[in-house]
Amino acid sequence: MTEIVVPTLGESVSTATVAKWMKKAGEAVAADEPLVELETDKVTVEVNAPSAGVLESIAADEGAEVEPGAVLGVIGAGDGKAAAPKPAADKAASPAAAPAAAPSGPKVEAPRAETGPGGRPGVGHAPLPAAAKMMAENNVSAEQIGAGTAKDGRISKGDVQSFLARPAPEAAKPAAPKAPRALEGGEERVKMTRLRKTIANRLKEAQNTAAMLTTFNEVDMGAVMALRNEYKDVFEKKQGTKLGFMSFFVKACVAALKEFPAVNAEIDGDDIVYKNFVHMGIAVGGPSGLVVPVLKNADQMSFAEIEKSIAGFGRKARDGQLKLDELSGGSFTITNGGIYGSLMSTPILNPPQSGILGMHKIQERPMVVGGKIEIRPMMYLALSYDHRIVDGKEAVSFLVRVKESIEDPRRLMLDI
Repeated sequence: MTEIVVPTLGESVSTATVAKWMKKAGEAVAADEPLVELETDKVTVEVNAPSAGVLESIAADEGAEVEPGAVLGVIGAGDGKAAAPKPAADKAASPAAAPAAAPSGPKVEAPRAETGPGGRPGVGHAPLPAAAKMMAENNVSAEQIGAGTAKDGRISKGDVQSFLARPAPEAAKPAAPKAPRALEGGEERVKMTRLRKTIANRLKEAQNTAAMLTTFNEVDMGAVMALRNEYKDVFEKKQGTKLGFMSFFVKACVAALKEFPAVNAEIDGDDIVYKNFVHMGIAVGGPSGLVVPVLKNADQMSFAEIEKSIAGFGRKARDGQLKLDELSGGSFTITNGGIYGSLMSTPILNPPQSGILGMHKIQERPMVVGGKIEIRPMMYLALSYDHRIVDGKEAVSFLVRVKESIEDPRRLMLDI
């Protein structure tokens, strides 16, 4: 008998939701065959079979919230042929006696399916394991929270956190869940994915926590475009990757961050944590929403290394293959709304970072150059920053430094 356990989920990820089982109890499985899909706050993770045999039981149903080390199911010995499913009575008894978690992780039991008054699912359902633990620690009952948002009305960890975050006078009152509004003709209701809910929560957290301001400037892209057109063919032939604009902006931001380290820092309690490295987040669109893979030690990377890494992130994002360690640890972020046609926007911070640069569409505009009007390829730049740690003068100077580097890319080559 072999237990299927939740793997380590990565930095800052403590729970996952069972999104989909690819096998049913009683079916034969091969070693390393994908068995179950877990959805975390950042990416979707597949858990493979640790050995060949028969999927004897499932301890965590779809929609259940699980922690690293928790038991998802059990694989029994088999000859590769599907076994008959266990009788219903055995299956009903299995959640109450869920297999113990592996020594490397916390013990978890699958929640019992209970019903409220009149057999209605909702408040009567047992909380998910992580929620039950938090409720016990804070002396909170299921009746106080009410119906949960997890599958079948179970209470999730997020429900408990939302309850505890309410003002004290309201926390004592039973929480009556707001009934969903009736749909009109042509409308369709689709449950938010875990990734989409996390994006929504983090963006709202940034607005609620940081003193966020945005400063703007514009940059003449003529010099970079000329340099790129002159060397793009030989660059691609020698380096095996295309020369884009992102590597210039990464290099320009690295230079500016070295000059203005507060933009690369973060607030931790009453302290400011300065970083002697640049882990550059690059926002890319994926099938489930925006994700931000990180160029680790971007300050030590060449133009070719930056371009290859960004191209790789784009492919992985489209295929849903980004790993958790590729999405964590960023100290500053660049987002390029210009690829979607955005002319100007105010990007939102990616907590706990203190700065994010927004690039936009390159558009020809009449500009006064040397007393004469010329048509120049211009781009608006936006820097959103946390005013608690970055002063306005620093923010404006940072953006001017980026502008100078892009308008005279020789500065990047000479590190001046």
